[in-house]
Amino acid sequence: MSIFEAHNMPFAVAFVLVLLLAMAQALGLGDFLGGDAEADLTADVEGQAVPEAGTLDGLSTLLGIGRVPFTVWLALFLFGFAAIGVSLQALAESSTGAALDRWLAALIAAAAAAPITGLLVKPLGKILPQDETSAVGTETLLGRRATITDGVARTGSPARARVNDIHGHPHHVMVEPHESSSEMHAGDEILLVRRDGDRFYATALAERRLAPHA
Repeated sequence: MSIFEAHNMPFAVAFVLVLLLAMAQALGLGDFLGGDAEADLTADVEGQAVPEAGTLDGLSTLLGIGRVPFTVWLALFLFGFAAIGVSLQALAESSTGAALDRWLAALIAAAAAAPITGLLVKPLGKILPQDETSAVGTETLLGRRATITDGVARTGSPARARVNDIHGHPHHVMVEPHESSSEMHAGDEILLVRRDGDRFYATALAERRLAPHA
């Protein structure tokens, strides 16, 4: 069975895209292709988180997006999609005498390739260099979850927080509460909602109950 047969058309296209990505990487265009591929989660200026943020974070974790440069993730997904699709069509043809509809086969192959790609990039993320991280601007950290690591954040008195960028690499930033009456303590999980220069403003993801004064 040839990958260029009509019922394998989606997989042939995927294979060609893998070759194009490899050529682009060789020509030094990888950062250009992958730098803005992942959309950042955002929050409005009033400090209300986007409702789907947690869902998107969970989906990104499942698929492995952010563990390696996006061009690497995409190449792995496309290669897996093509390999699974061609194998599926070969199995269908040998079993029933006819290949599946190409779009049905593409849907099945994509559904299988996505979680497999997520599994493959986990070990790769530990050994591949993440040179793209140095090019991430601080504005891309807005809308992301962070954790207070040192001190107590109060209005006019920032505390240190740790936040991971879109590639999963940590950054340490100074944070004040977005609401003037709030306090955020070490260990508190927060959402970065605003930036002024090199200082971020955040809202707590859980209400802190203050002990009553004696």
